[in-house]
Amino acid sequence: MKTKSLLLILCLLISTSGLAQRLYQNEWTYMNNPEDKGWNDRKMNALGRYVRDSSFITGLMIIQKGQVVYDYGDLTENSYIASCRKSVLAMLYGKYVENGTIGLNKTIGEMGLTDVDGILEREKKADIQDIISARSGVYHREGYPGGMQQFAPERGSVEPGSYWLYSNWDFNVAGYIFEEETGKNIYDEVETQLAIPLQMQDWQRGLQEKQGNTSISKYLAYPMWFSTRDMARIGQLMLNKGAWNGKQIISKSWVKEILAQRTTSEEIHKNVPVFRDLGVNYGYGYMWWLYENMNDRRFIDAYVALGAMGQAIAVFPEIDVVIAYKTKAAYRRSNSGKVRQEVLLRAVRAFDSAN
Repeated sequence: MKTKSLLLILCLLISTSGLAQRLYQNEWTYMNNPEDKGWNDRKMNALGRYVRDSSFITGLMIIQKGQVVYDYGDLTENSYIASCRKSVLAMLYGKYVENGTIGLNKTIGEMGLTDVDGILEREKKADIQDIISARSGVYHREGYPGGMQQFAPERGSVEPGSYWLYSNWDFNVAGYIFEEETGKNIYDEVETQLAIPLQMQDWQRGLQEKQGNTSISKYLAYPMWFSTRDMARIGQLMLNKGAWNGKQIISKSWVKEILAQRTTSEEIHKNVPVFRDLGVNYGYGYMWWLYENMNDRRFIDAYVALGAMGQAIAVFPEIDVVIAYKTKAAYRRSNSGKVRQEVLLRAVRAFDSAN
C-alpha cells in the first residue's frame, strides 16, 4: 500500500510539472524543428531578410515556451536600451510599493520636490501613481531628451492625473522618487532584483551611469545597458508573471498592476498624433505599452517595452512568446517607428498555429 501511495505522489508530481514553473539555466536552449511546432518557415525566412535588409537591428531573439526559436546578430554585447529602462524601473517598484515603503498616493508636494523652473501649485498635487503612468500634468523641461513635450498642453492647464503625455520629466522623476523613498540605488536594485536571480549572462554594473543636464532639470535619467539575451530574460520573467525557477521574483499582483490600463490608445492618439500611423494601437500602464484593438488573437494581452532607435522587449502571453531586439547606439543608426513595429508584427505572424 505504501508503494502505491509513493507511486501516486510521483505520478502527480510528474503530471503537474508541465504546469509548474519551467527551469531556466544560465544558457538559453534552442527549440528543435520550430516549423513542426507552428512556426512558418517561409515567414521566418522573410523576417530574417527584412531584419537584414530593411532595419539597423543588431541583435534579435524570439523565445517560445522558454526556448529560442530564432536569433540574429550579436546577442551578447551590452548596449544602451533607451526607454526600455523605464519599464525595468516599473518592475523594481513593486517590492517597495507592496511593503509600504513607496506610497503611490504620495504627492510631489508632500515630498517637497522642486526643480530649476519651479513647480506650480497645481502640479504639486501630482502623486507617484500619476508620474509612473505618465499622467502627472507637470510640463517642466526635461534634462534628458526623449520625451514628447512638443505635444504638451500649456503648463499648469491640466489637472494631475487627467491627461497622458510621454514626458521624460515624469520618468526621470520616477527614478529619483524610487531612490529617495527606498534609499536604494536603481542600478544596485537591477542587479539584486533582476540580474542575479535571472542568471543574466552579460550584466555589468560598471557600465550603468546616470546622465542629464542639471541646468535644465535637477532630475537625472538612469540609462541602462543590457545584452539582447538578458533583455529576453526580463521579458520571460514578465511572461511568467514574475516567477523564475519556482521563485516569485516580482509578485504576480504587481505584474498585474504594471499591465493594468491607465491610458487608452484613443487618448494616446489624440494627445500625441504621431502614434496614429504606427500600424498598431498602444495603451499605457505603468511605464509599459499595452497592445489594444489588434484584431489578431496572437496579440491578446500583449505588451512591450520600447526604446528609441530600435529597442524592444515584447511579450505575447497568448502564444507564450517573448521577442527582444536592439539597435546598438554606438553605430548612430536608427530604425523608423514603422520598422520597429513591423519587425514585431512579422515575428508574431510567423507563428501560424495561432490562426
